[in-house]
Amino acid sequence: MRTSIATVSLSGSLTEKLTAASRAGFDGVEIFENDLLASPLTPEEIRARCADLGLTVDLYQPMRDIEAVPEEEFAQNLRRARHKFELMRRLGADTVLVCSSVHPLAVDDDALAAEHLSRLADLAQDFGVRVAYEALAWGRHVSTYDHAWHVVETAGHPALGTCLDSFHILSRGSDPKGIEDIPGEKIFFLQLADAPLLAMDVLQWSRHYRCFPGQGGFDVAGLVRHVLRTGYDGPLSLEVFNDVFRQAEAGPTAVDAHRSLLALQEQVGLTDLPAPVVPTGVAFAELVTPDAEPVADVLGALGFTRAARHHGKPVDLWQQGEARILVNTGTAVRRGDGTGLAAIGLESPDPAGAARRAEALLAPVLPRRRAERDAPLDAVAAPDGTELFFCATGRPGLPDWRADFEDTGQRAEGTGVTRIDHLALVQPWHHFDEATLFHRSVLGLSAQESVDVADPYGLLRSRAVTGDDGGVRIALSVGAAPADDTVHAQHIALATPDVVAAARRFRAAGGPLLPMPANYYDDLAARFEFADGELETYRELGILYDRDAHGEFRHCYTRTVGRVFFELVQRDGGYRGYGAANAPVRLAAQHAVRRLTGG
Repeated sequence: MRTSIATVSLSGSLTEKLTAASRAGFDGVEIFENDLLASPLTPEEIRARCADLGLTVDLYQPMRDIEAVPEEEFAQNLRRARHKFELMRRLGADTVLVCSSVHPLAVDDDALAAEHLSRLADLAQDFGVRVAYEALAWGRHVSTYDHAWHVVETAGHPALGTCLDSFHILSRGSDPKGIEDIPGEKIFFLQLADAPLLAMDVLQWSRHYRCFPGQGGFDVAGLVRHVLRTGYDGPLSLEVFNDVFRQAEAGPTAVDAHRSLLALQEQVGLTDLPAPVVPTGVAFAELVTPDAEPVADVLGALGFTRAARHHGKPVDLWQQGEARILVNTGTAVRRGDGTGLAAIGLESPDPAGAARRAEALLAPVLPRRRAERDAPLDAVAAPDGTELFFCATGRPGLPDWRADFEDTGQRAEGTGVTRIDHLALVQPWHHFDEATLFHRSVLGLSAQESVDVADPYGLLRSRAVTGDDGGVRIALSVGAAPADDTVHAQHIALATPDVVAAARRFRAAGGPLLPMPANYYDDLAARFEFADGELETYRELGILYDRDAHGEFRHCYTRTVGRVFFELVQRDGGYRGYGAANAPVRLAAQHAVRRLTGG
């Protein structure tokens, strides 16, 4: 189906919004009145600009407080409408959005509302315009889609139909099944938005917290299925009011928006995309650093061996068990903020298929300069810039990325690390929702519930995405701290069957563990029962403890190197979380170390 986006969903000038929408692949736009009023372009110039960009103007919006008002007020409304319809003719828009009235003088009289809308539609018809009547969730007397449809049906005017908005319907908890009773030709427009499930005033919820389909908690796909059963053949259009989106760069936001509609169309059976290829594990995590020595010291203390070196690049492969860390010191990738996590290798059942899926969902495919001997690897960029490689490690008939490395012959006694348990990626403040949608739609991972973690200097919002078998776990987070705060760094969690033994070996090898406050262990003693000496061991080593319905979790942390630190984790009995209850203590401990050491 055709896709459209409201200009209110994007940041910048109207020209910037139109350009972003076109480049992202949208077919049309809804032009928000404020965007037009603030533009230096005439309606004719805007129309020409849209045509040059391959965009249609699908809707002009909104007209407010039109119906069921005193007659003298309505006469003023018709005067205003005449001017708007003339403007729309110049703009090349043939449908106008009319929101249900919130006017303090509006009366609860469906017959009068129908009469007023019919008279408005008479005037609109003279200008070749259709009127789409929408129920605002906070409308004074009309606040549900079925009530709005009743008024439209009562009016019985060919130029009057209804506009359905997923936010207004789902935020009120209305049953969308009744949409199927509306003739498709009388649904003049469909606006889509998702939202997190929040307990708050619906107007504030709508104005500040909407998001693109697939980023929130609404069943937008279910609503769209009901709409499609009516025979509706208009565009799928996004109308999203969101403070973050309105401040972020328009181009990436528009791409994220279009990706959401592609994934939505796949959900409802309107399009066939390459099938999702869910990654099954982490092949490697790649660190870039201007100075390998501090990283090598930590990895060595963790029991990793510098097992191999790339045959043509300054990249070392450190390995312990199935956990592999690449350390890249190439000048082309040196970062101004020190050591950072730059790339992740994902084990994929079908690397080529995973790349096709990513490209179809607008993920940037990364060009890779490859020497003749280098293994061919497909890579895409995640919203935060992290490079994601699709790998097939040790599988016959498929390229193995390890063939690019030459064995060093070095061996070392490990600390018991078996694999990478999970990766924690801090997102730029304006990419958190985009990252969730990306990992769900492009990679086929499942998103867990979002949680808020108390940081000493604000709140840290976190959401995990996982594979079905737990082979891939990625914790996405965003915090309110400054971008250069090394506390909010990426981290790599390493699985071990015995975190106490691993922590002792790390410390004995000279590795500094992050110390935890004594008050934390006093609280643990009150909350849980431990074997004799167990809690004292945790206190000595800075080990944190958590428990859920499935099992137990023990974990501890290294000091931060640049913008990366490591975590040793022990999962027992099927524990599914990430120790979120302990995150405030960990964050406070990292802040304390940073204040003492300056890094």
